[in-house]
Amino acid sequence: MTTSVVNAARTATTTSNTYRPYAHPQQHAQRIGPNITDDYERWYTEATASNRMVLALRSGIPLEIGWALDRLYRLCANEQFLLKTIPGLTEALFEWPEWYASNGYAEVEHFSLFSLPPEIDRKRRNAMESIFILRNSATNEPNATELANHRRTLPFIFAALSNLNFESDMHIEFVLNAIEILQAISSRVILPAPSSTPKSPLPALLQIIGHTSNRSLIMATLATLSSLFSNISNVPRLEPSSPALSASIRYLPLFMDKPLVDASLNYLYAHLSHPPMAKAFLHLPFMPSTLRVLVSLLLSEQVEEAVSVDITGTVHTIPAATAPTPDHDVTKEELEHLLPLPEPQRCYDWMKVMFVAKTDGELTQVDFWNLYKDVFSPHAERYPVLVASDVIKNVNVVFPQAQAMVLPGPPQRFVVRGVDRRKETLASQRFKCHWDRTQCSASQFESAGELYDHLLQHINGLVDQDVPCLWSSCPLSPIPKSHLRLHVLTHLSSNQPPARHPSQDDTVTLASESDIYPIADPTRRPPPPARQTSVSYHRPTVDPPSSSLTALLCIRILFRMSFASTDAAPRVDADHFGFPGVVEEDEGEDVEDYKGTLEGNEREGERKGRRAFIGVRRLMEGIRLKDETLMSWIVEMIDETGMAAMN
Repeated sequence: MTTSVVNAARTATTTSNTYRPYAHPQQHAQRIGPNITDDYERWYTEATASNRMVLALRSGIPLEIGWALDRLYRLCANEQFLLKTIPGLTEALFEWPEWYASNGYAEVEHFSLFSLPPEIDRKRRNAMESIFILRNSATNEPNATELANHRRTLPFIFAALSNLNFESDMHIEFVLNAIEILQAISSRVILPAPSSTPKSPLPALLQIIGHTSNRSLIMATLATLSSLFSNISNVPRLEPSSPALSASIRYLPLFMDKPLVDASLNYLYAHLSHPPMAKAFLHLPFMPSTLRVLVSLLLSEQVEEAVSVDITGTVHTIPAATAPTPDHDVTKEELEHLLPLPEPQRCYDWMKVMFVAKTDGELTQVDFWNLYKDVFSPHAERYPVLVASDVIKNVNVVFPQAQAMVLPGPPQRFVVRGVDRRKETLASQRFKCHWDRTQCSASQFESAGELYDHLLQHINGLVDQDVPCLWSSCPLSPIPKSHLRLHVLTHLSSNQPPARHPSQDDTVTLASESDIYPIADPTRRPPPPARQTSVSYHRPTVDPPSSSLTALLCIRILFRMSFASTDAAPRVDADHFGFPGVVEEDEGEDVEDYKGTLEGNEREGERKGRRAFIGVRRLMEGIRLKDETLMSWIVEMIDETGMAAMN
């Protein structure tokens, strides 16, 4: 270091600490410019060869060097800090890192068991601080361009990656900073051939990613390689079985470590973005498992919500009934009371027993007459009966609002409107005896036990040992009395009506508004619609994160490679399904041999890829993406995979 440089540095240091005349704040600001950040003064970043920090770095004075590096620590994080505006600053910052990467590391390792000598320790600390400043500065685009075009950058990075042991704790921070500098300038770097000068850092990067277990090194190396191979000029340096590819696949299932997964996905996408690498990837043994991991990543990162849509239509209901309400028939007591009465009084009283007034009620005149005839005709020899016309005419006497009429047809209908059959009450039917085909004259009972005791009297009074069941219309054939006593229990109602389920409603649903209930044959009742119908499904709530999008792009590339030839025209021969009119010309023996050699591996890769997609089809059916375009990709892959599975 020359005496003039040292003196200039000392003069600058002395000047900064001497008294300066007072100036108005506004005048001072106009003279030195705005105060951008802490410790920012004009002569620190003055764009001249006599810049104080550059002079301090070159002075060789430890205190001055420490002061300059400390100021650069603060300034390098500022976007307005540009290396190219300070002449000689970049050259000065490269001095100690280059020493460490070429020779200094060996001196440091020599004293690995003991504390370093002060001189070597100071130079190592300067190297670590200088490369850290270069690394922070490279995050700014103009500084990255400056370093990418500098003649010392790539040779330094090659020396650092090749010479230093990346597994040593002593060098790992230095190697990491060198890799991150390369990452910042990688988009402008064209990798030289292995035999050219300068040497390529690619072999050293692949060596690191293939052996290191340090998470920071893994992420930095994968990110650097991804950026390098995003440059089309570096694609020829890609290898189908690169250690970086194996590493990215190895760390891909660590879903909880998002930064590491992102770095692995980005490299995998950069690798698969080049068709030859994607085709070669289909032949790798871990391709199916990698595809399954990518699909699983999409499933693990999707955020969904449950949605229920009510699609219930119009529901028609009527009040529920425990049993059909039967029409009232003349009982034995009522018949004994009616028979001695003279006509037409007997007819009047019979109508009061059998019918009730109802405005919209209606019976045919034939049914009305048959009801009268069936009751009194068997006793016509002793008690005369009326003719049909007189019976129909007497309706107006008992029910003034009722009338006989003829409804126009065709066919014409002769009806009696304004009356309806009297109905039996449920209470009267529940514990009423229907023995002797409902001709038992006993009144209703209070409980099922009383009714059963009454039935036992009927059964015990039978003469034959084998007798039929005479309960109402029971079709049971004759059985012994002991069995009949048990059988009649099936006709008795319980003292307590059956409990209704809590979810059971008090109404009955009808199939349509015109249906009636109850009906004679319940088994033929049309099934009614559901009371409440809803469609439940899950839908995504947010767009997928960047890692899911990268995984989807990788899946899409593999899908395109696996189904690249599915649209080809079918051959017309014994081994393929052909169609009329599809004829392939003979391209000659040489062309066939060429296809056999060049396309054979591609066809085999496609078959392996299709089998892998068929294996994950069920998983893919669970993927739901908010973006319609991205979701259409999933649907297309599922459909194509389903067709491939059927074939």
